[in-house]
Amino acid sequence: MSAQESAAYYRKFLAQPRSSSKSRRSGEVDDGTKKLRRLILVDGIPSEVDPTLRPRIWKILLRVNELPADTYLRYVARGPCQVREKIRNDTFRTLATDKGFKERVREDMLIRLLDAFVWRSHERQETEQLGFTYVQGMNVLAAPFLYTMPSELEAFFCFAKFIEEACPLYVQPTLEGVHRGLKLLDRCLKFVDPELFNYLRSKNLSAELYAFASVLTLCACTPPLDQVLRLWDFLLAFGAHLNVLCVIAQLLLMRDEVMKSASPMRLLRTFPPLDANSVIGIAVTLVRDLPTDLYDELVRHPFEVIS
Repeated sequence: MSAQESAAYYRKFLAQPRSSSKSRRSGEVDDGTKKLRRLILVDGIPSEVDPTLRPRIWKILLRVNELPADTYLRYVARGPCQVREKIRNDTFRTLATDKGFKERVREDMLIRLLDAFVWRSHERQETEQLGFTYVQGMNVLAAPFLYTMPSELEAFFCFAKFIEEACPLYVQPTLEGVHRGLKLLDRCLKFVDPELFNYLRSKNLSAELYAFASVLTLCACTPPLDQVLRLWDFLLAFGAHLNVLCVIAQLLLMRDEVMKSASPMRLLRTFPPLDANSVIGIAVTLVRDLPTDLYDELVRHPFEVIS
């Protein structure tokens, strides 16, 4: 299917009335969302043909149906949150080398959104199982939403929904979900490529050392941004947990160089430019290869609280 044909199909899909979606915990997904996921996997989102498609599709995948401007304005009106300095220490370097991002997303937008999220969490803390504040990496997780969405308002509610439902353990003060993801990365790599795993271990390299940033930011730290957005189309459609397999996919794409290197950490310190389609193709294959119990643990690790 050409990009133009794909865009036309998406427009037709988006024009159809949709019934209210089920909650994630019910395990049920309406047929329309299933069709949308398949289309994203096979053809991607042709945002170069129609830039309005990606933000509309992301909102459907995240089930963001309401955008109460008065709520966001109330958070913004509260001004700097109690961790504003921590936020400002990070925001100025968010995707700092990407000229397109810097032209579209000003630092004050990022600061305001993150301030508002902290105020939202403070206001909702009595009704939430998990509390939230600003933690390392949250600035990078917010960046794709501010870049993609037509308005700061839409970016805020999409970001909040994503954080609170898809990967709440990734943004706890202990970064519990991130560390779980890194341990699972090692276990999955050991299963799918024991030779590569053993070679890295022979060099005292675990995922904690070479994959922390990629797991923390769902690969948003690896340019170029257009490929990050293509990868996030996939992650939003099928689950943030798949980022662990996407990192493994990047390792497999550079496997030969790593295995030949006497000091592989030099290569792993900065991953090659992201190639989303190749990464997604490998990640989907890895899903089929993993044992059911290991994959189930992978699915649950970004959000399941273990007492």
